[in-house]
Amino acid sequence: MAIKKRYSNPLGRGLDALISTEAVRPQGSSTISEISIEQIEANPNQPRREFDEEALNELANSIREIGIIQPITLRQVDDNRFQIIAGERRWRASQIAGLRAIPAYIRTIKDENVMEMALVENIQREDLNAIEIALAYEHLLTNTGMTQEKVSERVGKSRTAISNYLRLLKLPAQVQMALQNKEIDMGHARALLAIDSPSLQVKLFKEIQKNGYSVRKVEEMVQKLKNGEDIVSGKKKIASNQQMPEEFSTLKQHLSDFFKTKVQMTCSANGKGKISIPFANEEELVRIMSMFDKLKEQ
Repeated sequence: MAIKKRYSNPLGRGLDALISTEAVRPQGSSTISEISIEQIEANPNQPRREFDEEALNELANSIREIGIIQPITLRQVDDNRFQIIAGERRWRASQIAGLRAIPAYIRTIKDENVMEMALVENIQREDLNAIEIALAYEHLLTNTGMTQEKVSERVGKSRTAISNYLRLLKLPAQVQMALQNKEIDMGHARALLAIDSPSLQVKLFKEIQKNGYSVRKVEEMVQKLKNGEDIVSGKKKIASNQQMPEEFSTLKQHLSDFFKTKVQMTCSANGKGKISIPFANEEELVRIMSMFDKLKEQ
């Protein structure tokens, strides 16, 4: 599935509110790319010198199963050479896991004096994807000391919109790269953000890619998972991993014993859920309904 859209004037009233665009040329940027492990080197100024071997192996096992969740951050130091800014532990674990390449944010900074203006200009470009815009916002916030409110004023976009873009950077690396390549829509990504578990986000993302689900379909699936329900995608079952509090589990068992059938119960973190009483045939349905009638008479 490939979803390709162009968005007209995605960031409001333009750079003219800040400066004349004619004199500004981009001097810095941020992108996310797959970088060969062999092209990456550790930062010699990294304060951490020792890495727990057992913890690295555990992380490597996780990477083998679901991939890198959060991209590492690099800066280019030479042609085809990159130095780690953040994420050396993920880099080391990826080598143990046997990865040949790793997703990374690439920071390119040539002149910090014009960085703010260049980034704002870049944001205004209509061909930027959602991740590039999110990274530009993040850079404005972290490298210029601007607040979200100030960024909002500079680019003519609401704080809510800026927050929504920044939240995309919390998604697993696989999802970010698919969004950057326009393989999924921003609506899909925002739906996945409603799930707290990164591994669950990755599982559902793979089903989106495989089956071409619409944004609405994904939102419905996410809501079921949030309610503690398992979902079925094709022939694959995705478990919600939602653990009910002990008292709810006890109540579920009590209801199952009372109705003499396996009662299903789902419950979200805020206590919202539903109870389902299955029946095998019409005779069993009549039996269950008669039990409800008796309860009403009491």
